[in-house]
Amino acid sequence: MAIDAANTTTITPRRSGYRFNVTGWISLVIILAWAAIAILAPYVTPYGISDIVDTDYFGPMSAQFPLGTDYLGRDMLSRIMFGARYTVGISLAATLIACTVGVTLGMAAAVTGGWFDAALSRFIDALSSIPSKLFALVAVAGVGSSIPVLMLILGIIYTPGSYRFARALAVNVNTTDFVTVARIRGEKLSYLIRAEILPNIIGPVLADVGLRFVFIVLLLSGLSFLGLGVQPPEADWGSLVRENIGGLPFGAPAVMAPSFAIASLTIAVNMLIDNLPQKIRDRSE
Repeated sequence: MAIDAANTTTITPRRSGYRFNVTGWISLVIILAWAAIAILAPYVTPYGISDIVDTDYFGPMSAQFPLGTDYLGRDMLSRIMFGARYTVGISLAATLIACTVGVTLGMAAAVTGGWFDAALSRFIDALSSIPSKLFALVAVAGVGSSIPVLMLILGIIYTPGSYRFARALAVNVNTTDFVTVARIRGEKLSYLIRAEILPNIIGPVLADVGLRFVFIVLLLSGLSFLGLGVQPPEADWGSLVRENIGGLPFGAPAVMAPSFAIASLTIAVNMLIDNLPQKIRDRSE
């Protein structure tokens, strides 16, 4: 019996658009590893953060001290693991503050328009005209550098950029037919933002969240290196570099290790953003 070739169809399995490539998986593993270390540091560190465990300062790497010791003979591996709690925790909290406030205000301004959009945009312009590092230095020097203050200051600094990005995306979506229909139906502002605008800009917004996180990690590390960030006895990665900068002529791992920790986290986040799955990067499909 002959089979009609015209009536046969070939079923091709559809590949999911949410799959990571190899680079994306490697980046994700690095980020999750640092997140796990930040959460579990008190339970997995071999020594206490302030314990002097070696009589030799700037000790070399060894089986007992895989990352050497610092200028007081404290274990660097333990201090870096504890430092992840401050670097990752403060940066993540500040990123959530900046992006939540910025994205919400940006979508509200785009949907509302009129005097509200104009007034809010001019205020954001004035805030963003202040250099971020100068604003951070003045604010921390004036108010103090407690952890809640650092979170708030870093969040305020990066809110304008998040606002501008979200507003630019929302303005384009706001002109589409389905938003016009929803507005004609009498839907409220909260519904338009939650159900119509946000789902159509979520991909680029997530990528922007990652970039804000990287910027905040670098700014926090810079403040700590200058002595205006996390204060002793606590220490983030920027503080660890500042404490042990005297060991740089000796090639001490106490200087190199926290620097590599900062680099590994920021590079991993950037690589993850560049290799997000297609359906997250492109919501038009």
